[in-house]
Amino acid sequence: MKNFLTLALVAILAIWSAPAATAQADTDKDIVDIAVEAGTFNTLVAAVQAADLVDVLKGDGPFTVFAPTDEAFAALPEGTVENLLKPENKDQLIAVLTYHVVPGKVTSADVVKLTEATTVQGSTIDIKLKGDKVLVDGATVVAVDIAAKNGVIHVIDAVILP
Repeated sequence: MKNFLTLALVAILAIWSAPAATAQADTDKDIVDIAVEAGTFNTLVAAVQAADLVDVLKGDGPFTVFAPTDEAFAALPEGTVENLLKPENKDQLIAVLTYHVVPGKVTSADVVKLTEATTVQGSTIDIKLKGDKVLVDGATVVAVDIAAKNGVIHVIDAVILP
């Protein structure tokens, strides 16, 4: 279970660091590499590292990561991120990160056909179409189908919580 959670967190980290404006990433890179290079997922990457999920998200997958941007993390109540990054809160951090990861490769064409999906964390996220937007637990998907060799990243504008 710990390895699976670690893998899920790594997938989340990779998505967070993927460039939001990039529709297609270099498929020779994994989710973590893409997230790190993007420069807009620094908080996500730091969280994945703190949760020891890097190796998991660099694994075979495939994973679908709904990756919040740095701005999404900044919108959380003051002190939330700092609290989650404390070693004594590692289990909570893992739960939050793995809630952003769905097993398998779910492209935008698949996402729009769903009303929910089960996350690596074990809970279900709600998926809704609102006009021309896709909402995942209330967060708006702002970039889709960022390909990685071990999955796909969809960028979201808010951190979703289990």
